[in-house]
Amino acid sequence: MNAFPHAGNAPTNATQAKERLYAQLAGSLSRMTRATAKTADLCQQLETDLHSMRTFAGLDAAKLMTVAAKLNLEDVDSEPFVSQ
Repeated sequence: MNAFPHAGNAPTNATQAKERLYAQLAGSLSRMTRATAKTADLCQQLETDLHSMRTFAGLDAAKLMTVAAKLNLEDVDSEPFVSQ
């Protein structure tokens, strides 16, 4: 009688379980790699969007200051001169 009933090339339940767990791990690592790549792409897009927003805000602020300066000049020109 053989003390090891699964002796030879037949895989044991433990070996099959180990192979199944390694396959699950490989799948999880693959999904994590894709998620990390997607996150990196989204971070790059966010960086681009933030740069565009800074540019837009700077241009908008420059326009606002230009209009305000013109309005201030018009107000100064329209005030009557008062001597003291």
